[in-house]
Amino acid sequence: MSNRVEQLETTVSELESTIEGLTEELVETKERLRVIESQLDVDAADVVQDSQIREAPAESAPTKEAAPDEVEQAVEADKEPENQEADEAEGSGSGLGDDIIVA
Repeated sequence: MSNRVEQLETTVSELESTIEGLTEELVETKERLRVIESQLDVDAADVVQDSQIREAPAESAPTKEAAPDEVEQAVEADKEPENQEADEAEGSGSGLGDDIIVA
């Protein structure tokens, strides 16, 4: 019986670690996306709307495409250390589920 309890505790611990890791990746990805959006002067809502327009068989709508140098600058900026807000967001949680976002 105690072997089963230990196995369940190990499984729970692994799942908590997985959730924590995925949450950290989500926070980092959202921060990188925000940086890229600000550098390219676009909004994710605009991109989603443009995507829906492209999928619908309607008249062609004007699209805003980033120049290769803008994309390169955004990628380079993404490689720079994250700003303080991202660092604070990562360090302020208690470690278990504080940063989980439920949609």
